[in-house]
Amino acid sequence: MVEPTDRSSTAGQRLGAPESFGVSTLEPGLRPPTQPPGKLVSIRVQMLDDTQEVFQISQRSPGKVLFDLVCAHLNLTEGDYFGLEYQDQRKMTVWLDLLKPTLKQIRRPKNTILRFVVKFFPPDHTQLMEELTRYLFALQIKHDLACGRLICNDTSAALMVSHIIQSEIGDFDDTQSWQHLLHNKYLPDQDAIRDKITDCHRKHVGQTPAESDYQLLEIARRLEMYGIRLHPAKDREGIKLNLAVAHTGVLVFQGYTKINAFNWSKIRKLSFKRKRFLIKLRADPANSHHDTLEFAMASRDCCKIFWKICVEYHAFFRLFEEPKPKPKPILFTRGSSFRFSGRTQKQIIDYVKDSELKKVPFERLSSLLLGSSNNRNSDHCCTPKPLALHHWRSPSSGDSPLGSPHVVVNGNGPVNDQVMGSPSVLGPGQSPERQQLSPLTSPLLTEAGYVRNDDEDEARRKKFPTDKAYFIAKELLTTERTYLKDLQVITESFQSIVGKDEAFPDPVKNLISANYDPVYKFHQGFLKEVEQRLAQWEGRSNAHIKGDYQRIGDVLLKNIQGLRQLTIHLQKHSECLVELERACRTSRKVETLCREFEQQRVCYLPFNIFLLRPLHRLLHYKLILERLCKHYPPTHDDFRDCRAALADISEMVLQLQGTMMKMENFQKLLELKKDLTGIDGLVIPGREFIRLGCLSKLSGKGLQQRMFFLFSDSLIYTSRGMTPSNQFKVHGQLPLYGMTIRESEEEWGVPHSFTLFGQRQSVVVAASCAAEMERWVEDIRLAIDLAEQSSSPDTDLLSSSLSENSKSLSEDGGAEQEMEDELCSSRSSLERQGHRGNTTVHVCWHRNTSVSMVDFSVAVENQLSGNLLRKFKNSNGWQKLWVVFTNFSLFFYKSHQDDYPLASLPLLGYSVTVPSESENIHKDYVFKLHFKSHVYYFRSESEYTFERWMEVIRSATCSASRSLPSTRKDLY
Repeated sequence: MVEPTDRSSTAGQRLGAPESFGVSTLEPGLRPPTQPPGKLVSIRVQMLDDTQEVFQISQRSPGKVLFDLVCAHLNLTEGDYFGLEYQDQRKMTVWLDLLKPTLKQIRRPKNTILRFVVKFFPPDHTQLMEELTRYLFALQIKHDLACGRLICNDTSAALMVSHIIQSEIGDFDDTQSWQHLLHNKYLPDQDAIRDKITDCHRKHVGQTPAESDYQLLEIARRLEMYGIRLHPAKDREGIKLNLAVAHTGVLVFQGYTKINAFNWSKIRKLSFKRKRFLIKLRADPANSHHDTLEFAMASRDCCKIFWKICVEYHAFFRLFEEPKPKPKPILFTRGSSFRFSGRTQKQIIDYVKDSELKKVPFERLSSLLLGSSNNRNSDHCCTPKPLALHHWRSPSSGDSPLGSPHVVVNGNGPVNDQVMGSPSVLGPGQSPERQQLSPLTSPLLTEAGYVRNDDEDEARRKKFPTDKAYFIAKELLTTERTYLKDLQVITESFQSIVGKDEAFPDPVKNLISANYDPVYKFHQGFLKEVEQRLAQWEGRSNAHIKGDYQRIGDVLLKNIQGLRQLTIHLQKHSECLVELERACRTSRKVETLCREFEQQRVCYLPFNIFLLRPLHRLLHYKLILERLCKHYPPTHDDFRDCRAALADISEMVLQLQGTMMKMENFQKLLELKKDLTGIDGLVIPGREFIRLGCLSKLSGKGLQQRMFFLFSDSLIYTSRGMTPSNQFKVHGQLPLYGMTIRESEEEWGVPHSFTLFGQRQSVVVAASCAAEMERWVEDIRLAIDLAEQSSSPDTDLLSSSLSENSKSLSEDGGAEQEMEDELCSSRSSLERQGHRGNTTVHVCWHRNTSVSMVDFSVAVENQLSGNLLRKFKNSNGWQKLWVVFTNFSLFFYKSHQDDYPLASLPLLGYSVTVPSESENIHKDYVFKLHFKSHVYYFRSESEYTFERWMEVIRSATCSASRSLPSTRKDLY
């Protein structure tokens, strides 16, 4: 146990954590693990901030007891990334084995100091869910820089040190910053680049400690020596080399230059014999190396130390679960019994996402020489106290809105992660909170700033009209505000960027400008008229005294007749989409420009969706008018205008419907093209997208999660890859021509499984539930019928490089080559990503569900905007937010005037219900969103708006068993 401090209880107990008898490092704040009886021994541990703590353990306690005590002391959730290292009696640095008794490893505990350090370095720091974890990683980077272990050029070194200083003393001050650098050593040769460090520090004004940690890790992870611990060796010719291990596999360095890398998928076995370290590779005709690589190390002990860390790295990053212990042999043993102990990275990520941990702020260790800057945009104290010992209750719940679920805050794409998640790479000046944290932890959405007075709210509400027609008209107003903002993305944000770039072709630029600017200008005037009419209807002006303004049909009729004059522009919008795609296809610069624009916060959806918004808006006007006509009796004054407006808009929708369907399919194929790698010619005339989602594929290795994409001519299966853009890597293609399908649950003993029999191969897959299987079987049968009608039965989607090996890949012979990116979920997410990480494809991957083209078409019709009050499961106050529902997600804003959302919550997989009496939500018009342990309550202003939110959200959370109509023909 740690020596007594002034804390009367653990952080977990103060936060109301349930008692547990486990000793998991992922359960912070619990009571100390049970120790074997016996004398207590004091063990000193040096933390990453250079403070030392003394822990008392039983003489017979295994290493895990000590390690769990350290993690509990720090209130560290993601402890499995770390380890305890020390120098043994041979003066060699080794890791404390968690399964063996501590005192059998540390012979002289009084004279030994263990160091708590980072052991496993993930490829992307956005996989670290907790701010405390990222802070500890930042301290590790600081230490590696100071001791010369993290080798890099002067520019990178100066930039990293500047972020460290910003986190310690705050904003740049000429005298203070210079003095700080004089008294603190961050680099071995710091004096040579001191000016460069201060120049970088000047640019970080307003950056919080959390943001500084994030940016530091963002730079560090890109360095070749990030997380590398060199182990000296020689090759067969006696040339001096260094071996290292990373998340990808075993690396070979000459000096500090990486000269070779052996991916885990290429390695068949790692072993050592005396002082020879052996790497056995899988047979590969294209490989010029020997089947077995041999390296000589200084001693057998050196070999064994390196072998052990290789075993642990492989298990941590590649396995789904902690490996089980081998059965003890009866007569004799052969080889080492060593195995990895602890949770794998996937288990850590899943645990943090699915648990209900409270986010507990912590105090940071500032410079002991200089006080903190006054100009800090931070919630954290920077006083010289031991790391993370002083905690207090967070004002908001620690739920993660995304559920395995990543909430994705718009910036560069979470999940996330926090949630889903993942997570993405920040652009310059973007904060990690904006990038991946949930609305719960975003500084702009905390309860402190948004708790409403219920009495005031009820009084305000009673002043409003109660007629249903008023709320329908108000829906027109709120959705029109969102629509105008979406048009602004094209007419202002996008055009301001392409207008400055000479690489963007003028014809496309002029085409977009000529056909969207008039539409935007028209809707600016329309919105003003609707706002004025609603103000009169609510009695917020004196105009209602002079006339009857409690109607909306006349405004709609007048403007829809005006909108008819813009039909020629609406018809050109499909041409804009096609020409923009052609420009991206023929120019890498144009494609890069468009991709970079999609990473901007204002572009919260794939850009092509914005180009189709005017066509979608026509459908919304039609639905609003249908509701008004259904509500009004024929004798109502507003009925005649509404009916006339409905006739006009119905005619426009009918006129443009064919174009709309073609463009929706075209846009979906373009979006999938970005999500997939290893595929050629996805977007071709006649191909229809039908369904995408997760299925488990049965192979010799068992059931493996795969993402399937069903088109009208073929079915492809993929897994999520390790590319910077988190694309899905194609593993195989199943042509639908001549395919048959058979349910095969009894044959294989796998629930919800069915077999696809193709002309070249057969594949067994399993769905997550009976309903999912039914959807897939129905749509695949439809697709087979479409393929039979096609004149091209041998369509090949795979790229040339992949199709050469398509036979082996389709049989999962190449499955070993993939990096299982299930380990890299996210939050996830959203988040390393070349384009947005909260796309429907990524959400389906994390939620293990599927979506059809019909679902996408229904989603187009079911869009909604408006103010909602939101409450978390364990909080008291309600927050007023502007909420936009589109593309199966809720997007959260402070107000409708904001240019970009602060966070998003993908809803696929969630359920929407009303709270039960036991939940003590004593308010009207409240609905509840629920996924696993994640629960959110939303409160609307009227019965009508409550029913509308329930209706549209159900369209995203309850995927119906729908299929594409068989009457649909080739779209273009």
